This record gives sequence, structure tokens and C-alpha cells, in this order.
Amino acid sequence: MLRLLSSFFVAILIIIPCSYSQDKTSDGIDWVKIDGGCFNMGETRVYSEEGPVKRVCLKSFHIMRYEVTVADFETFVRATGFQTRAERGWQKDEPGGVGIDIPPSSAIFAPRPDLGAKPFTWWKLLEGANWRRPHGKDNEYRSSPNEPVVHVTLEDADAYAKWRGGRLPTEAEWEFAARGGKDDQLLAWNDVKSEAVTERANTWNGIFPMINTKDDGYAGVAPVGMFPPNGYGLYDMIGNVWEWTITPFSPSYSEEDIRRAEPAGYDPSQPEVPVGTIRGGSYLCSKSFCFRYRPAARQAQDLAFGTSHIGFRIVKDVE
Repeated sequence: MLRLLSSFFVAILIIIPCSYSQDKTSDGIDWVKIDGGCFNMGETRVYSEEGPVKRVCLKSFHIMRYEVTVADFETFVRATGFQTRAERGWQKDEPGGVGIDIPPSSAIFAPRPDLGAKPFTWWKLLEGANWRRPHGKDNEYRSSPNEPVVHVTLEDADAYAKWRGGRLPTEAEWEFAARGGKDDQLLAWNDVKSEAVTERANTWNGIFPMINTKDDGYAGVAPVGMFPPNGYGLYDMIGNVWEWTITPFSPSYSEEDIRRAEPAGYDPSQPEVPVGTIRGGSYLCSKSFCFRYRPAARQAQDLAFGTSHIGFRIVKDVE
């Protein structure tokens, strides 16, 4: 479901700092206004899908200070009766499906000791797992109201955004906001060293995927806002849960790859699967395997399924 690519290069990024302001409105959302500007989007020091670096200019926009929480999503569901894809499942002939009947379910991280560190054996499609019951119907744990909502697909996130009168961010908007106005930053705190990551983001601590020392205080998802904000006052742009963007995934920023990715995304590791782009890394990212708790990091995600480590936040245009 998730595909990881790795190769290493060297480059320098430049970002033009811009200002931000708080704009908490009557809709109850804590918006942050990001003034538009131009920046060099991408990274060439880590994974190949993050380059080549390209110049992007954006208009001003508002973005949520926090990830959409379980409480936020509960309000949406109560008002609309919406059911997520994990709650509905798939019929084999349904457009966008996988050609077989799939009961209501979602993907959870469940590494098996007998398989050790074999890539892509850590995920399990678990019946009954959804945004209310993130560990499945047979597990007593229920999502906490202040946790970021997970087990949502791009379709689910887009429905919430429209109900709120907003939209999902583009990749460029998301990265611009995640950089926090800093230049040449490999990490969100403008530091290429990772020793301080436990104090700044919810990521994997220890030997992935079998040993998590929880040095940052969390083995899994953390409530929103538990780690310091970035330069724009935005929380959890790095780590905690991946976040959906509206941009189809392309294996690089080359014009050819971007054309090939329209309209449903293209991942060479799963060429027949529609894929979107997720950003920011999660509590499962570690420097030893998934060094994606960085503003420029990106990854393909199957549009058919949600997972236990993907959420979202929304944006809206400045009128």
C-alpha cells in the first residue's frame, strides 16, 4: 500500500519568508493566514521523488493551525450523516475499488515478529477499523476527541473540507506552510541533525519496525498540539500523522512525470493504482527507514484505503 523510494543527492533550497496571522472565525476553526510568496519547492538531498527543485509562487491562503481532530470530524458526521470509506467498505464493481468485495475495514500498522524487518509486511487490512475504532471493532480503545482523525481516505477528507467551506491544500501550499518561513531547511527546525527530534515531533524512536522506545512520549498518535509549532504557528506539520493533499502523486517534479500523473496519480511501484500525495511523515517515520518528517517529504498513498497514520488539515482561499 505504501511504497518507499530512496536515493541521495545534494542541492540548496531558498525560500522567501512571508508573514502569517491568526484568523479564528465564527466557524470555530483556528485559521492561520499565510501571506503568499515564491519559494523553491522540493529537496534533492534525500529521496528522489522530492526533486527536482522547482520555483513556485503562491497566493495568500488560510490553513488550519491544527490537524482535523476526532471531535471536528464527529461534528461533521453528526451534521451530515456521512460515512467514511472504512465504514462503508467496497463493492467489487464500484468505481475506484479494487475489483473485489471488501468489508468495512482500514489498514493498521501490525508488524509481525516472525517476519522481522521485511518491508511492506507491517500493514494489515483490519475489519471494523475506522476513525472511531482505530484498532478495530474487537479492541476496546476508542479515538480521543483531541487526536487527529485517521482512517480517512482522500474522498473522506475532501467531503469534510467542502462541508467546512474550504478545501484540501495543494502540495505546494502544504510545503510552503510547513517550512514556516525558513530557508534551506532540511528539517522543520532548520537543523540537519536529528538528535532533538524527540522534543519537536512525534516520530518513531528506536529500531523500526519492532522496537519503539517512546522517547517522545508516544508509541502511536498523539493529541494535536503536543509539540512546538513551526515559524507560522502551525502544529504537527511534521510527524504525528501524514496529511492528505489534493495533488495527484508523481514520482518526481519533472514535467513528464507530472503529466503522467494526471488525473489519478502515478507510482511506478504500483502503476495501476490511483494514488494521491501525503505529506509530513507520521509517528511511524524514523531516520533509519522513513526519513520523511521533513517539509519537502512526500509519499504516494492508495486512494482506496485509509490507514491508522494518515489524517489531514484544510485550507481556504483569502477573499
